Amino acid sequence: SLPLLQAARKKNSLNLLELTEAELEEQFVRGDGPGGQATNKTNNCVVLKHIPSGIVVKCHQTRSVEKNRKIAREILQEKVDLFYKGEDSDVFKEKKASEKQKQEKKRRAKENLGRKKLFKEMQQLDKE
Repeated sequence: SLPLLQAARKKNSLNLLELTEAELEEQFVRGDGPGGQATNKTNNCVVLKHIPSGIVVKCHQTRSVEKNRKIAREILQEKVDLFYKGEDSDVFKEKKASEKQKQEKKRRAKENLGRKKLFKEMQQLDKE
């Protein structure tokens, strides 16, 4: 079972629940991580809370407050959609599909590696 809220942040999700500004609580705080003085002096990290569900998103991906606000809203919208729709959410379905593709790719790579080893062993036997 996949933790639902970790599936958020997929670009091409459709049919998401709409958020109204009245449901949101927004704060600007100092970001953390690398960046030194540029990070320590500016309040460009956005903390966005969806009041009805209690979901909180923190976004400090860029230096621009406006871009961080936009990104935070996108992430929050996807997380709220997951929270209310659960496994019926498009975000969840996309995450499941990408995980399936990843597993299939791993399986094929492992299969190819086995073939290569077998081929090398056959070559060694032919040389002897």
